Amino acid sequence: MAKNKEYPQDVFTSLSELMKKEHSARNLNFLSRKHKVNSSLSGKHASKLRGRGLEFEEVRNYVNGDDIRNIDWKVTARTQKTHTRVYTEEKEKPILIVVDQSKSMFFGSKVRTKSVVAAELAAVAAFRVLKEGDRVGGIVFADDGYDVVKPKRSRKNVLNLLEKIVQRNHELKTSKPVEFESALKDVIQRINNIVTHDFLVVIISDFLRYSPKLIKSIAAISQHNDLVLAKVSDPMENIIPKQKFVAGNTTHQIVIDGKSKATREAFKEGFDTNYYNFQDEMKKYRVPVFMVDTVQPLDDQLREVLGKLSAVK
Repeated sequence: MAKNKEYPQDVFTSLSELMKKEHSARNLNFLSRKHKVNSSLSGKHASKLRGRGLEFEEVRNYVNGDDIRNIDWKVTARTQKTHTRVYTEEKEKPILIVVDQSKSMFFGSKVRTKSVVAAELAAVAAFRVLKEGDRVGGIVFADDGYDVVKPKRSRKNVLNLLEKIVQRNHELKTSKPVEFESALKDVIQRINNIVTHDFLVVIISDFLRYSPKLIKSIAAISQHNDLVLAKVSDPMENIIPKQKFVAGNTTHQIVIDGKSKATREAFKEGFDTNYYNFQDEMKKYRVPVFMVDTVQPLDDQLREVLGKLSAVK
C-alpha cells in the first residue's frame, strides 16, 4: 500500500518501508540467543534443566527430583553435601508482537507519527526473530477491531503481519474511536488464547488509556511467558512549545500558555511521573518497559535500549 499523498511524509508507513527494516534487524543484537530467559527481549532462551543438556551452567545443592546421574561427586565429597550439576539447553521462544494502531497513535509533532514508529519496531522484531529461526506472529489492534496472525516459522507469515499493520495504519485517517478499554479486553483474551507458555509477548503502544485493572490483565500474561512493553512517545507529549496555543480533541478545547515556565515544567513533570509510575507498576510483575520516540532514528534508539537491557543481569 502506497503512502497517502494527501498527508505529509511519515504520517503513514508502507510495506516497502517496513521491508527495509529487515536490514536493521540484521545489524542489531536484537532478541539475541545469548540473553537469558529473564533478560528483556530474549529470543532463543536458556532453560535450566534437571538432566543432561547442551552446556554446563552451575553446581548447586541437590534437591529432590534432580537426576542422580548429574550429581557432582567431587564437590559432594569435598563439601560433605550432595551437589548436582545443572545444564542449559537452548529452547524455542516463539514471539507474539502486539501492535497498537488505534487513534491515539495517530499523532506526531515533528518527524513521524507514533503509529509509524510502532510499525517499524514491530518489523524489526519480526525480522530478527525470523532470522533466529523462531515462530513469529502478531495482533494488530485498532479502536474498531483487530487482526490476528498466528505464529509461524515463515517469511510469508511475517509479510502477512506487516501487511495487516500497514492496512490498519492507513485506516487511521478515517477510523472512529470507540470504547478503547472494552476493545482491548477482547485483544487480551485473544492473546491468552494464542500464547501458552514460554512465549515472548511484545506489546507496542503509547499506553495512554490503560486503567489499573487493565494493566493487571496485561501483566497476567507474564505469569507463564516473557512480556516486554515498548512505549512510543512524541516530544510534544512532555515538552510543549514556548507559546500560547489551543489544544483539543473531538469534544473539548483548552488554551495552553506555553510561555509560562511553570506550565512547561508541570507538563513535563506530569509526563515523567506517569511514565515512571507505569514502569514501577510493571516492575511488580517483573515486566520490563522501555520507551522510543518519534524523532530519533529507531535503530539508534534500539542500540541504546538493548545495550542497557543487555547489561542487566
